Amino acid sequence: MDHQSLANRLIGGEKLAIAEALELISTPDEQTFELLAAANHLRRRFKGNKVRLCSIVNAKSGHCSENCSFCAQSGHYQTNAEVYPLLPAEEIAATAKKAEEEQQATCFSIVTSGRGVNTEKDIAEISGALKMINDTTKMNRCASLGILDRPTIRQLKAAGLKKLHHNLEAAESFFSNVCTTHTFAERVETIKNAKAEGVAVCAGGIFNLGESLKQRVELAMALRELDVDSVPINILNPVAGTPAAAKHRLISPLEVLRLIATYRFIMPTKDIGLFGGREQSLGQLQPLMFIAGANVTLVGNYLTTSGQSAEQDLAMIKALGLEIEKTTC
Repeated sequence: MDHQSLANRLIGGEKLAIAEALELISTPDEQTFELLAAANHLRRRFKGNKVRLCSIVNAKSGHCSENCSFCAQSGHYQTNAEVYPLLPAEEIAATAKKAEEEQQATCFSIVTSGRGVNTEKDIAEISGALKMINDTTKMNRCASLGILDRPTIRQLKAAGLKKLHHNLEAAESFFSNVCTTHTFAERVETIKNAKAEGVAVCAGGIFNLGESLKQRVELAMALRELDVDSVPINILNPVAGTPAAAKHRLISPLEVLRLIATYRFIMPTKDIGLFGGREQSLGQLQPLMFIAGANVTLVGNYLTTSGQSAEQDLAMIKALGLEIEKTTC
């Protein structure tokens, strides 16, 4: 396959076919850097030389009713994850301010464990945090709150919510291997609810759970059909005590880079990011995630695991000659 010619077709407005996507994600190791060069061309064409940095706060941790196989916060598994109720709005807002000042992040997400946020008390606290973040920072305000209905999203939007993060997690054909306490269709419905309320959507998945390459493409096609705005790619960082950890296999850095590049080809105009697991899966090849087509990453720590320092991330971006996006999303 001529990767550059294919990239030029996409720049011209064509959509990548499923068969072409399967060929890209199956690229042999010896041809992978040709694929990355073409993906980099697409990234630069649609995203320029800018990298966007996101930051999160684990605002409510543990005792989740859902049984997602990879999640340290699930109440179904014995892990060492912290357990605490929803943080006060002031503490959430202070964390956002610190991320803006110290990490150069422009997007901040309030993340809570659980099936969804459905008590008036929690909704009011999160709404208060969103308002404080709006008043004290220039950051884009995002939240990851589980399965939500339209009235709740509408209420959060009125408080300042700009983007809802809600991963599909895995392809529909694989989803029952990941979670059985809610359905793929319920996750899709939350995304549609957000879009119907005029809220931007960040939705991606977690990989290396045992899914096939075909199922990775299936998930990308579902995200393209939903027309989400940003796509976070997470690579399993196994947590002891979870079912996913027991089945974990090593994934090669080149396989991860091909995944990023294929998603860039499938959704050339969207924000594509590598988030959780990048340090473990890419190691010294982390800088190549941007060459593979990513233009977003998460800076700071993840929900229950640590990331590399913000200083290391900023130095990595600078060494590549890339610029940090200063405007909000």
